[in-house]
Amino acid sequence: MHPTLADDLSRLPELLRSARDFAAREVSGVGARPVVQQDGKAPDARSLPAEGVGAEGALTRFAERWAPGFAATAGPRYLGFVTGGATPAAVTGDWLTSAYDQNAAGGDGSSAAALERETLGWLRELFGLGEAHSGAFVTGATMSNTVGLALAREWLGERAGIRVSEAGAAALGPVDVLSGSPHSSIPKALSVLGIGRDRLRPVPVLPGGREAVDVPRLAEALEALDGRPAVVVANAGTVNTVDFDDLRAITALKERYGFWLHVDAAFGGFAALSPAYAHLTDGIDAADSVCVDLHKWLNVPYDAAVQFTRHRDLQVRVFHNASPYLGLPTGEPDFVHLTPENSRRLRALPAWFSLTAYGREGHREIVERNVAQARRLGEGIAGVPGLRLLAPVRLNVVCFTLAGSATGERVHALGRAVAESGEAFLTPTVLDGTHALRAAFSNWRTSEADTDRVLAALTRAMGELGS
Repeated sequence: MHPTLADDLSRLPELLRSARDFAAREVSGVGARPVVQQDGKAPDARSLPAEGVGAEGALTRFAERWAPGFAATAGPRYLGFVTGGATPAAVTGDWLTSAYDQNAAGGDGSSAAALERETLGWLRELFGLGEAHSGAFVTGATMSNTVGLALAREWLGERAGIRVSEAGAAALGPVDVLSGSPHSSIPKALSVLGIGRDRLRPVPVLPGGREAVDVPRLAEALEALDGRPAVVVANAGTVNTVDFDDLRAITALKERYGFWLHVDAAFGGFAALSPAYAHLTDGIDAADSVCVDLHKWLNVPYDAAVQFTRHRDLQVRVFHNASPYLGLPTGEPDFVHLTPENSRRLRALPAWFSLTAYGREGHREIVERNVAQARRLGEGIAGVPGLRLLAPVRLNVVCFTLAGSATGERVHALGRAVAESGEAFLTPTVLDGTHALRAAFSNWRTSEADTDRVLAALTRAMGELGS
């Protein structure tokens, strides 16, 4: 006899205990596992079984076939991209998100939407945004940037007497989007929105290896538009060097030029948590829209980000879901009218749990500790023969390259050697035409000892590269 749904339901407490014990072993041992799996081999695909094996059988098969190949992305030495882990409280909240299975799209018959609004209020306060900003949870920074730029598109339409949400992007005509060092998700969003990747206008950045926009050159670019409204994408923390645009100076330009200010603060926005670095985000409250990614430095599980805006009316106009069974958005609109999704899981619950469990101070400590670790690694790299920093360690990312021939092949070989050691994972990049590697610290589990292990792995890999 094969287990049935009824059988699994009758044994649910036992099944959840088995899953809990398995997950606990995996999480507890993540620091000892190879950070990434390098052989690239996956189990051979199998046909869909005609008869199931039940939840316990599925767990057994997963543990045997798939779990060994999973990367330790939640571990303390996975320093690729900008990847957080998941705090114990956030994991607890995430499990309950699945257990309750609330559709957080609307507020009828459930307190889920109210919990999301409370969490958004906490996050707004955390990032130094005023009450004029309202927000919603989305999947990640890419979707948050897309939502912000969709509102900018509607705002541009208003300036031209067009409702783009009704008439379409073609009615708006060419759009000018200006930015110094935009993240790759910005042109992707422009593509999705029908604005077009080619409408992104690069603005020169400050000299000396900086990634922050040159504000006088931005003013020149705006002046050249001869009064046409535009979109400016400012960066609160660039990917390569965590450089910050001067948000106050950019805001001052809004008094002379008509533009929508979108601030991409995907992980740099967390600088606001620390008194030592909060000045980097000064001026963010004046933004028309803001992106912050929570599965980075807030250390909640994938996927979770937020978008904030001062223009709730435009947001409803763009995303309202017209249906007799949903009604019109009035008063405090349901989330179904605020983001691209209709049905949506309660992403706010893991964030609520982590913020409740550790508070502002607990998350401030994570930020400041990660910054100290990045600086520790940067100082260590500066002392390794054959390596050099490409930029100062401004916050939580170390960007470095080979001191000698820094070809793409050699730099990538160094990154592969570190990954193959099982000790750490770094991602490659290009900064000002130079091939480089990045080490991004955003995991609550990372310690000084982990940082030293990463440096040791780099040192050994340099020895192998030179042999």
